[in-house]
Amino acid sequence: MVKEFAIIDIFAGPGGLGEGFSNAGRDADTPMKIQLSVEMDDHAVQTLRLRAFLRSFSQFPSQYYEALNIGANQPNWPELFPTKWENTSNEVMQRELGQEGVFEELAVKLDQARKTYNGNTILIGGPPCQAYSLAGRSRNLGKINYALESDQRHYLYREYVRILSRLRPAAFIMENVKGMLSSRVDGGGIFHRVLQDLETAGDGYQLFSLSKSPSLDRMLTPAQDFLVKTEDHGVPQARHRVIVLGIRNDLANGLCLKGPLLNPNQKRFSVNEAIADLPTLRSGLSKKDNVEAWQKEVRNQASLITSSLAVPKEVKEIIRSIERENNLPQLRLSHAKNPPLRMPEHLKNWFIDKRLSASVQHETRGHIPNDLGRYLFSSAFSRAYGKSPKLIDFPQFLQPLHRNCASGKFSDRFRTQIAEKPSTTITSHISKDGHYFIHPDPTQCRSLTVREAARLQTFPDNYLFCGPRTKQYHQVGNAVPPYLAWQIAKALWKILN
Repeated sequence: MVKEFAIIDIFAGPGGLGEGFSNAGRDADTPMKIQLSVEMDDHAVQTLRLRAFLRSFSQFPSQYYEALNIGANQPNWPELFPTKWENTSNEVMQRELGQEGVFEELAVKLDQARKTYNGNTILIGGPPCQAYSLAGRSRNLGKINYALESDQRHYLYREYVRILSRLRPAAFIMENVKGMLSSRVDGGGIFHRVLQDLETAGDGYQLFSLSKSPSLDRMLTPAQDFLVKTEDHGVPQARHRVIVLGIRNDLANGLCLKGPLLNPNQKRFSVNEAIADLPTLRSGLSKKDNVEAWQKEVRNQASLITSSLAVPKEVKEIIRSIERENNLPQLRLSHAKNPPLRMPEHLKNWFIDKRLSASVQHETRGHIPNDLGRYLFSSAFSRAYGKSPKLIDFPQFLQPLHRNCASGKFSDRFRTQIAEKPSTTITSHISKDGHYFIHPDPTQCRSLTVREAARLQTFPDNYLFCGPRTKQYHQVGNAVPPYLAWQIAKALWKILN
């Protein structure tokens, strides 16, 4: 008899891990269902609740597509489907883990899940990573009187361990940033402590690497083996994350696992393969925006660049060809849907929903005129040389007026995503200004839209992010790629059965 597993998703964000696991769980031979998601952010919680509601249908309701296809607001779901909405809303808890009283409240639900499913539960999630990430550690160094040892964010993983000990699931997945491998507190490496705490939680766990041949002796597994490179697993993004798989000791005893649990030999896929079918859009001007003013400003910037002696001729030729063709885009928002001609089959099956006849959340931001010039130069340079320029490559008149400009710390401040390569890591910083996420097409002179970023993160096209656009970007950047999570769920299911 095939077992059914309940998924507990903590530090859930907008549900990247959960989406992958629930997709896997809808297959007849791998029954898994999200029982509970816990998240603190208001807008991510709204996203989780909407997705939980939609999953309660065998097919998403027609009213959902009617709204998406015309760009309208969502219907009043509690009024249309009051019972389903109430039941699925209870699947999502808005709580800040680590705060007083939260664990005690959560423990009731954990005990209930363990009892109902006879221990057949799976814990997934990634504790907040600001204290471990290289960018976060760099920012912390600039804070007056910052004490590493007193930063409680270093120890939020213990909340994960505490929940693990209470739930005692059959298996768990814990995800975090690459910086966790090198982060140090009290003179020692934090990752070694994390592994020890995970091993001894609850009834005890065997820890496994997903990307290397797993060993039953964790001490023989180098820390780097827990690093998963998403571009090696069909994701069009170079996102390197620490992912630890744990199997409860009573289930792990006698396991004979051969070869990497995730297929490491998949072809790498590019930015263009993931997003080239989305409608071409222009950016906006941050003040007094209209299509004529925007096109005039782009041409002004193009003229400055092509007349500069400091700009390489290959870059000038690309920009002059854009001027000659006179095909600058006019729209900032498009609901059109184009056929995904360049998209690989696995992404086409993952992204495309035939009931969806529109591009969703595909709208551009506004930029100041000088940034239009920087974006134009950066994308043209990238097309010419197959790499994004460093600040030193920009002509002087395009250099930003920033006191740290010459320090070298922000050398890739304006970074174009290379069309024929996987993107760089989509981070929550994309919600700020978009300078690190410039579209590869020079004619569009803009940063990526929410939908383009979501594609690179492998969210299905029918996945709606709630809240204002800045919050949508933030959710996308904080997520685990669902397509990777789906592969992890499939691999884990084989072990558990």
